[in-house]
Amino acid sequence: MEGFLEELEEKKEKKRITVLLTLLAILLAILFVRTNQPMAQAKKEATAIAKTSANLETVDKFYWFTRKNTYFTLTGKNDKGTEIVVIVPKSGEKVTVLNQKDGQTEQQITDIVAKAHPDESVMKATLGLYDKRPAWEVVTENDQGVLTYYLMSFDKGEEINVVKDI
Repeated sequence: MEGFLEELEEKKEKKRITVLLTLLAILLAILFVRTNQPMAQAKKEATAIAKTSANLETVDKFYWFTRKNTYFTLTGKNDKGTEIVVIVPKSGEKVTVLNQKDGQTEQQITDIVAKAHPDESVMKATLGLYDKRPAWEVVTENDQGVLTYYLMSFDKGEEINVVKDI
């Protein structure tokens, strides 16, 4: 009888742990969805604007660029198959449309920064407008964990501004 009771208690404990782990997984999933919701919503709204104002048909990349102002940038192809960049201000007004061939791609710009600063690792690149000019913001990190922000021109890939030792 004693062995039976111990086995019963063990089963109850396993059920409690299973229920707790399931609840934890559900809570983590809800948290994940809620934290990604602003990004998903911004992408959805920017895509809708880009489709109507620039005839964007396919979206390859989405960037959230915040410097002086916030911009949502999409790269992809328009209805004619031309690779374009659509920069949408947070307000949704004054959309900027660029031909991708007139500037640097994300890969090209990260290659430029990596070559110029081989002791730093590129963490991310985002595209938007800075002083009304299309620009890439490239974030790097060195071996000591120090961040650097490089603001690079879209057209030529030249440094516009650098913020070091963050």
